[in-house]
Amino acid sequence: MGRDLLQADGAYLAIAAMMIVTIATRVGGYWLLGRFPLTPMVRRGLESLPAAIFAASIVPLALRAGPAGWVGVFCVAGVMLFSRHEILALAAGLVAAAAVRMLGF
Repeated sequence: MGRDLLQADGAYLAIAAMMIVTIATRVGGYWLLGRFPLTPMVRRGLESLPAAIFAASIVPLALRAGPAGWVGVFCVAGVMLFSRHEILALAAGLVAAAAVRMLGF
């Protein structure tokens, strides 16, 4: 019983530490950006970050997932291109990938 309680306390401590680091990163980023002028070049760079993060993190996973992953990524990209609605794009990609898996690919 005591060992389980210590493990649970350790998990809560880890979650709290991650929460603090996440908040500090966000606040620190806003603080740092507030100290520099946003030139057009910096603004363009910041606007392109979501696409760059998507390409760097999701695309390699989707390529390893096979046809279902490819269809899911292309569906997400298409819906985002036309609707600019993240939740709708995510839902469409998940449904498309699930449909391709159900078809046996």
